Amino acid sequence: MAAVALRSCRRGLSHISSNGGLAALSLKRLEGGRRHKSTVQYASRPDLPKLAYRRTKGKSPGVVFLPGYGSSMNGQKAESLEEFCRSLGHSYLRFDYTGHGASEGVLAEGTIGTWKKDVLFVLDELVEGPQILVGSSIGGWLMLLAAIARPEKTAALVGISTAADHIVTSFNALSLETRKEYEEKGEWTVPTKHSEEGFYKFNMDFLKEAENHCVLQSPIPITCPVRLIHGLKDEDVPWHISMQVAERVLSPDVDVILRRHGQHRMSDKDDIKLMVYTIDDLIDKLTTLV
Repeated sequence: MAAVALRSCRRGLSHISSNGGLAALSLKRLEGGRRHKSTVQYASRPDLPKLAYRRTKGKSPGVVFLPGYGSSMNGQKAESLEEFCRSLGHSYLRFDYTGHGASEGVLAEGTIGTWKKDVLFVLDELVEGPQILVGSSIGGWLMLLAAIARPEKTAALVGISTAADHIVTSFNALSLETRKEYEEKGEWTVPTKHSEEGFYKFNMDFLKEAENHCVLQSPIPITCPVRLIHGLKDEDVPWHISMQVAERVLSPDVDVILRRHGQHRMSDKDDIKLMVYTIDDLIDKLTTLV
């Protein structure tokens, strides 16, 4: 099993990247405002909803951002990464899952399997060569599924508040009586601060389908570099899930980075700096290996 390097980052983010000059330059641009923005495009798929995406062309390895449940490609992390990749001249793609943002489809009809297919389509049809997949929350789960299915297209993984199996394990952790009540009702209502309604609703079919994609019951056949960033103050997805992922992936190159005051979204300025430094370090590592 992989050896896990654990770093607890309390203050400051200097000296994280071995390529600090480029990262520092890019971060100044991030903090000073975004000068460029890619154009929204739509990918047509036979018998499937169109996917909205934004793509910046550049060199390899490219970076693909996978947002969280109910989020879109226009979040702060996704936009910051575009500016960062543009400044380094590396390709970058962000997109909306089916039923999210500008993509077609209905959110309530989506499943983990639906969104996994979206990610695989992006890797197969919209990008060239191996990519660094950056997954936020449920995007971290999808990142793992994509890396298992397309190892040849996966250069490295960066999980942010990775929610692998979380919706399934959370429901199964409820008492038997409570689960029966929700099953009779046909849906599970989960309170959240990240929705205008103040809650997410998951029907029983969604939960049953999600069980088919759980990855934490056995070794995870991923051998590329893996970086897992999580906040100790995450009230939505506990940080120990990132530890479980790190313990189960087969890769010998795994780091878990814990932010003492980090919350679920990890969108504070220092959180984004850490994400950017981490990706910059991976790009440097991967290009050096080549």
